[in-house]
Formats: sequence, C-alpha cells, structure tokens
Amino acid sequence: MGVTQDQEIGSSVWTVPNVISFVRLAMVPVFAVLIVEHHDVWALAVLAFSGFTDWLDGVLARRLNQVSRLGQMLDPAADRLFIFVTLVGLAWRDVVPLWLVVVIVARDLMMAALLPLLARRGYGPLEVSIVGKAGTFALLYAFPLLLLAEASGAVGTVAHVAGWAFTWWGVGLYWLAGLLYVRQARSLLSEPRVSPENA
Repeated sequence: MGVTQDQEIGSSVWTVPNVISFVRLAMVPVFAVLIVEHHDVWALAVLAFSGFTDWLDGVLARRLNQVSRLGQMLDPAADRLFIFVTLVGLAWRDVVPLWLVVVIVARDLMMAALLPLLARRGYGPLEVSIVGKAGTFALLYAFPLLLLAEASGAVGTVAHVAGWAFTWWGVGLYWLAGLLYVRQARSLLSEPRVSPENA
C-alpha cells in the first residue's frame, strides 16, 4: 500500500485494511484446496476476490488514514503467498510450466536474502514500489486467465493469449522491481554506520 509523505504510519493491528489482509491470508489455503480438487469456478472466484481486496485495502488505508507498519508487511506478504500457492497449484495441474515457478520463486528468495542484511543495519523491509505493485497486479490477473484458458472454445483461446501476455509483463516487472530493490538495499548498506556517540 502506497504512503504519501504527509501520512502517519501507525502501529495499530486491528485496522480495517489489516483485517482485509488477514482475510486474504485466510483464503490462501482455501484456494489451494479448490485448485487441487479441480473446483475451477470457485478457485477463479477466490482469485478475483483476492485481487479486489488487494486493491481495496490500499485504498482504505489511505482514505481512512489507517496506514500501519503491520499493514505494510501484511499486504506484500499476502500477495507473495497467493502468487506462490497459485503457481504451485497451477503447476500441479500442468496449467503452467515448472520453469515459471522457479523464475518467480527465485526472485522472492533473492528479496528474502536482503531482509537479514538490512535488519542488521537497523532497516526494516523496503517500501513496495509502484513497479513491484504493477508486476504483482499483472501476475494476479494472469493466473485466473491461465486457469480460464483450460476451458474449450473461443473463451479458452482468448484467455490463453491474454493470460500469457499478463504473465510475461508480470514476470518482467516483478524482476525489474527486485533489481531496483537490490540497488536500493546496496545503497543503504553502503552508507557508513553512525555510532551513538556521534549521532
């Protein structure tokens, strides 16, 4: 969720946006069962719900002035978990190739490796960029389309083309955002430490 400079970041847990993020997290195992059991219509509905609430929690956080540190961690965590579970489920169904899972998971592992390095220097998780958000949105649109592509006829054909278009855009933006995060992290980590007595 984006934060403008004049917005205060709070420490509240039970805000409306955070509750929405908790609901999204709770839907992850539900989606996993639906996709494995071939309940594609309900799985599509859950994906659509996840995409809508991903947009909604950010809007409400800004409009209700309920941006919180927990929300800044929950929102991308829910996105990445949904992407991972969806990818594994679709790969299990042979809807997407295994290499796509590897490419996206490798980016997230690269990001995860930065966290302890930043934490040792007193930095928290880096703020989600618009590029990363765009990549996530593209992937969250791609997956239901790729699932819909399993349908026969014109609907399946159109969904296949659109789904892979979103997939390629999503992967490109996802990795571009990751590389930008790495550059930002290197910049922060290269700054000299300031000892308490010199602060």
